Parts: sequence; structure tokens; C-alpha cells
Amino acid sequence: MNETSGVLVLAGTPIGNVADASPALARALLAADRVAAEDTRRFRQLCDRLGIEVTAPVVSYFDGNEASRTPTLTQHLADGERVVLVTDAGMPSVSDPGYRLVVAAIELGVEITAVPGPSAVTTALAVSGLPVDRFCFEGFLPRKPGPRRRRLEELATEPRTMVFFEAPHRLEAFLTDAAQALGAERTAAVCRELTKTYQEVKRGGLAALASWAAEGVRGEITVVIAPAPEEQTDPDDALAQVAALVASGTKMSAAVRQVAAATGLDRTELYNQAVAKK
Repeated sequence: MNETSGVLVLAGTPIGNVADASPALARALLAADRVAAEDTRRFRQLCDRLGIEVTAPVVSYFDGNEASRTPTLTQHLADGERVVLVTDAGMPSVSDPGYRLVVAAIELGVEITAVPGPSAVTTALAVSGLPVDRFCFEGFLPRKPGPRRRRLEELATEPRTMVFFEAPHRLEAFLTDAAQALGAERTAAVCRELTKTYQEVKRGGLAALASWAAEGVRGEITVVIAPAPEEQTDPDDALAQVAALVASGTKMSAAVRQVAAATGLDRTELYNQAVAKK
């Protein structure tokens, strides 16, 4: 891998309120040798609102031309240019164009850095009121009902809070399928137009949210869904598992440790109960 002097900058842009843009974003755009923008028109509007004039060449880089344009941008990096990649909102490559260029830049050996910006994922998590200590980001699910339902069924036992993006015209169908796969009463939060003037966070069970969405919803949507509820293990079942392991030749302490790990029960309490029952 040959080291070159080119630099790829992944620049996060505001998800709604342009006042959230950092001074570092403006500095990165002004220092660019070339800018790759998901939508060049929206990029120019962003620059106008930031009060800056970017003189570097600006090329479009979106889903439709990402594969064909990546080699050209990679060559510019190989030539030592500082290429700044911006998408319409949020961080490039996170449900947005950018992944291919990052991989190409890694293979080329150029420096890759980022200008962090607001994130719809973490913002929605923070305001959802749902557990945030562990979460997974699922992005956009398949548009067709069958594949979407199968993916949701796979997530029925997911132990982490889940975050999804969805188009407003598909929100009702998404929530209806989620209610069927995850449970009508599974708690969720629909976050609409985050950081914008008409921001709205609607919380409730999935079925109730689906009924609400049937009235029609507009704007950028992020959905946060609670994790699967923890299964409650019957202590008698756990003791039976310990007894079966002991009967098969496993030492009591090892059997208790194994069953406690699998069920989440307190090991000391389980051990004492097993000894008393024996």
C-alpha cells in the first residue's frame, strides 16, 4: 500500500437546524481542493446559510453515481488533493453515500478524517425516553412488505434498543408490520423533523403509533423501538436444569454457574436452593 498525501474528509452536516453547524465544518469546506456533495444544489444553499463561498470544484456524489464516480475521486486523492465529502444531512456513509469512497481511500493509503456533526440516531435516542445504554442502528428496512416483515421478525428478540429511518409515506406500513412482529404494545418513539421548528416526538405502543401515522405524517422520520423484554425464568425450571446437569456428571458448582449464566439468575441463590433441594 503506497502512502500518498491526499486527505479524505467526511464532513457531517446539520440534520435540520443550520445553527448546529460547527465552525470546523466551514473551515473544512473552505480548505477543500474538491467537494463531493450528495446534492450540489442543497450544498450551495448550505454554504449560503453558513455565509461562506467555496471556490473548490463541487461534484455530485449520490446513490445513482456513487459506484461510477468513486474511481475518479480516488484518483484525485492519489494526486494529493484534499477531498471533502458531504451529504444532505448527517454523517456521510451512515445510510448515505460514502462507504465505497472510504474503502477506496483505505486501500490507497490516504489519510481519512471526519468533521463530526449532529446525528439523527443519537438525537432520537436521547429524546425517546427508551434505554440508551445499548442500541443498534438498522437504518432503512426493505421497502417491500415481505422482506420488511421478515427482517422485523428477526429482530423480535433483539435485546438492544433499535433505531430505524423511514420515509413518511411508508411509516404507517412500517409501524403496522412492527406491531405484528414485535408486539402491539412494544413501546416506541417516532421522531419527526428533529432539530427543526416543527420537531415532534410521538411516544406509545406500536399499534397506537401506526393508527396515528395513518392520518399522514410529513418530514424526516427516525423511529426508536424498545428492546425485547427480558424473559423471566421459572426458578423451578432452573433447578431442574441444574439437577439434570449434575445427574449427567457435572459438578454442582459448574452446573449452577452454567444455568445462572444462561438464565440471568443469581448464582449464589441458585446454588443454595439446589443444595437445599438435593
